[in-house]
Amino acid sequence: MIAKIADNITSPLGFDTASNYNAVLKGISHLRLQQGLWGVPEPFMASLFEDGVINDGFATIGAPAQYSRFEQLCILSVAEALSHTSQVDITSPHTLLVLSTTKGNVEALDSDYCGAGNEHLGHSAQRVAHYFGVTTTPIVVSNACISGLCAQIVAMRSLESGRYDTAIVVGCDVQSRFIVTGFQSFKALSQEQCKPFDINRKGLNLGEAASTVIYQRTESENSECWQAVNGAIRNDANHISGPSRTGEGSYRAMRAVLDGFDLNKVGLVNVHGTSTPYNDEMEAIALSRIGFDKTPVNTLKGYYGHTMGAAGVLETVMTMHALDHRVILATRGFETCGTSVPVNVSPLNRDTDTKVFVKLLSGFGGCNAAMLFKKGGKL
Repeated sequence: MIAKIADNITSPLGFDTASNYNAVLKGISHLRLQQGLWGVPEPFMASLFEDGVINDGFATIGAPAQYSRFEQLCILSVAEALSHTSQVDITSPHTLLVLSTTKGNVEALDSDYCGAGNEHLGHSAQRVAHYFGVTTTPIVVSNACISGLCAQIVAMRSLESGRYDTAIVVGCDVQSRFIVTGFQSFKALSQEQCKPFDINRKGLNLGEAASTVIYQRTESENSECWQAVNGAIRNDANHISGPSRTGEGSYRAMRAVLDGFDLNKVGLVNVHGTSTPYNDEMEAIALSRIGFDKTPVNTLKGYYGHTMGAAGVLETVMTMHALDHRVILATRGFETCGTSVPVNVSPLNRDTDTKVFVKLLSGFGGCNAAMLFKKGGKL
């Protein structure tokens, strides 16, 4: 069994999971209209850390000048997660660190920090591992928007192989001029708060965050722990940036993780839900094709924006905690369904007793990933 033993969410809503959960439960978001930031001429909506907040937080555990803002955020998240468990032997040759990110230190390209490999993702992963004393070589997963799920799948498979006993997965991204202008060139950003699956959705919002989940391999069935049951990655190779119009990759990823399982036991699908016309339409079609027409669906983009490499980890952790509180969190921004096939999305928090959910993501290049999680006994 691959069991979750600790986690963290660090975002503009708070530096621990509980603070984030309580804020989201109340419908609070840190999405704000950014005007003139980084010299970007067009305004954009994003959830960003206030100036100096990350630096000040890191000053309590290390020397900020030695690390980039991205690296500080990764370290803060992992440190907070580790503080909630005594089961991790950090220096063991059987402990693995997996870093999920799409851009890493990309902001270094605009600063004096650039050079000597600082912009390389592996460089940051090594620095984070070295900070904690991890002795094994860290793994970097960078596969567009699905990175956070891919990293968890890598961790799950590494543990199942028997080579590792513990896997620390941290997903993180910070925003920059390069990222914002890139999304603007696709006409993908909205200057209003995003409205997932809504008829009036106009595009996505961006966000900054880090999130950590720690998994361990165990032979005992612990009904108190969330378990990573199965994971799959599928690529439909539809387009460099546009998703398949039939939801082919998402459908195939879900079908792979649900092979042999009773669909009726899945009580929630936490989807990507970026609020772009094509993504939400594609996911709605894929959900219908798999048989989840009436299954509750939600997305967290209305609270955090699209946090890129952090999204898959953050949204998994938040969903686990919500279900622990017997809640399906509301899809913030949703009012009227705007997809060709209906999805069971609600703008209100809903009660539930489910302990089984699917996490779904899709990204550039036609990549798609899905994972099945459960808590309790056998499915």
